[in-house]
Amino acid sequence: KEPEGKLKFALIYPDIYENGMSYLGLQILYHIINQRPTSLCERAFLPWPDAEEILKNNSIPLFSLETHTPLKEFDVLGFSLTYELNYTGVLNILSLSGMPLFSQERKEDFPLVIAGGFSVFNPEPMADFFDLFVIGDAEEVIHQVLDSIEKGKKENLKNKELLVELSKISGVYVPSFYEPKYDENNRFVGIWRKI
Repeated sequence: KEPEGKLKFALIYPDIYENGMSYLGLQILYHIINQRPTSLCERAFLPWPDAEEILKNNSIPLFSLETHTPLKEFDVLGFSLTYELNYTGVLNILSLSGMPLFSQERKEDFPLVIAGGFSVFNPEPMADFFDLFVIGDAEEVIHQVLDSIEKGKKENLKNKELLVELSKISGVYVPSFYEPKYDENNRFVGIWRKI
């Protein structure tokens, strides 16, 4: 596909190529996104340590598999988190891409960073690093999410305005819109929406 005018989505498995390519969920989403005429999906993986060293030593940002496009040039970075050991891979990929780790530090010109998968049924351990999570099967809501992002791009919505629209989709959780509450003994009481 020609990238011009398309929503550019990098589907990322935060582990090595051999593990990521064998995960069928990644292949299903890759197919679904690329079936859309308005979207372009490419894949990326965590490099082996020797390749990581080459990237770092030569100041080469981590790039996509298909066209070698630097990840920070995509509109969306979509991570598939299948188990908790992927968490450190996420942080390493963000760092290798030249992006701030914390979502609150990323400015408007950075891609939207989202995650889905089995290990985000409890997204809180990674909440500071992602703009939004898809809780449940991404295949069920991916078209709604992409439609909202495409519409937001056309309307030049700021990231916060776009996240408000995305948060209206069932199964989408935007961590920055919520705040944990603690009692006088510093015990967790609950989490409330602030926006």
